[in-house]
Amino acid sequence: MRFILSIDAGTTSVRAMLFGHEGQVLGVSQRQLRQMYPEPGLVEHDPAEIWALCRETTSDLLSRPGIDPSECVAVAVTNQRETAVMWDRDLGTPLCNAIVWQDRRTASFCEGLIAEGLDDGIFRRTGLHIDPYFTGTKLRWMIDNVPRVSESVAAGRAVAGTVDSWVIWNLTGGRVHATDHSNASRTMLFNIRTLDWDDELLSIMGVPRDILPEVHPTGHVFGYTDPAVFGIRVPIAGSMGDQQAALLGQQCLSEGDVKVTFGTGGFLLMNTGPEPDLSENGLLTTVARTSDDSVSYAVEGSIYIAGAAIQWLRDELQIVEASAETERMAESVPDTGGCTVVPAFTGLGAPHWDQGARGMIMGLTRGTNRNHLARATLESIAFQACDVVGAMMRDHGGETEAIRVDGGASANDFLCQFLADITGIRVLRPKVIESTALGAAYEAGLTVGFWKDVDELRRNWILDREFIPSMDVDERARRLRSWSNAVECAKAWSRICGDDERC
Repeated sequence: MRFILSIDAGTTSVRAMLFGHEGQVLGVSQRQLRQMYPEPGLVEHDPAEIWALCRETTSDLLSRPGIDPSECVAVAVTNQRETAVMWDRDLGTPLCNAIVWQDRRTASFCEGLIAEGLDDGIFRRTGLHIDPYFTGTKLRWMIDNVPRVSESVAAGRAVAGTVDSWVIWNLTGGRVHATDHSNASRTMLFNIRTLDWDDELLSIMGVPRDILPEVHPTGHVFGYTDPAVFGIRVPIAGSMGDQQAALLGQQCLSEGDVKVTFGTGGFLLMNTGPEPDLSENGLLTTVARTSDDSVSYAVEGSIYIAGAAIQWLRDELQIVEASAETERMAESVPDTGGCTVVPAFTGLGAPHWDQGARGMIMGLTRGTNRNHLARATLESIAFQACDVVGAMMRDHGGETEAIRVDGGASANDFLCQFLADITGIRVLRPKVIESTALGAAYEAGLTVGFWKDVDELRRNWILDREFIPSMDVDERARRLRSWSNAVECAKAWSRICGDDERC
């Protein structure tokens, strides 16, 4: 059976998946990716480990009984976006750890750019508000603070990119240094109207153009896998940032279609069609997907902490042994007992964009127990998504018929039902919730003719469950007011404590 191999280099794990012509999953191999936290607010990955896990998972899949590697028609790459990687062009080895999208070390640099009045101009060129979230300031930090990087840049040996570039480089044996429009649009160095690196932005950020990858459409033959490192020679025919890939995987092909992916963070995207639509309500504009003769855009709201909040309950608080337990715990109590969790562990993303906000648990009483805390944490994920949906609706003057959900946390029925209740919008969950890897596979398959067109893809989307809003309108309004008050408390932390993290 012919198939597409999709490599999903995510934030907390690396996954390889095989997809057949009907979009069915033919195989999955996954490995956890080590997280490094050198200091509060700093998050790093080892690029060598990312690539090693890509090799392990793909080798595992392609060596399984019943899988014939010669039946692989294309490889797709999708990835955690905004994470910055620097490596040596000659040696092919990392120059330092990757700085992950969640990392906040460039906050003061960003504040300086904002103080110079640059935010509006950068927003109009890139669709992004100035924030440490994006890649450009991370690359600048590496150049300024890591001697090995600055020496390599001066010697003309350094190359840089997001995780997709690092993976493509290694897949091709170091022959191709490239990225795609969707990932480039998340760097704060890329003009989303001209679809090219922007010289003025490069100057502002202090990033040399010659260290950056060539930029191609998301549907494009970037190169071929090197048999010496991969075992087979196959076209790498699609590359997409994970959230844009999920938009395609969820079949959000018409203007106004909305999806939310609950992974480490939460990411809501709305298809806005062939023209960049700049938000007036704190959302970002991003390139959704491109070909040689077309481009489509999306507006996006990024939630920094979604599934990571559940991991926090498991790993740091240790009140659950497995993330799946939170569904049963939440349903075991009628409400949160007055408890509210705001998981602003690395600040608040869209539509608030408050990097000084900090996580809080509020409304605790002597009767608060672990079940209340689990429920409040799950509700916080849906509340954050609701904030973004509200901003989307204000931008576009209406309502969406449904929200399509995917990602690991979308398997939680309580979360999906509460999202429907608090937004008042139907929530649709497909059979295949790993829409990120599927969407990248679709893009690669369309490029090589494995699928004829997007209409052929529509038949592959199969509903698993629909969640219908059931919360009373007045109760919904009351809950949203309470959440808004809690968010304001989280924002007030930086105003009270300033830069003192020990406050």
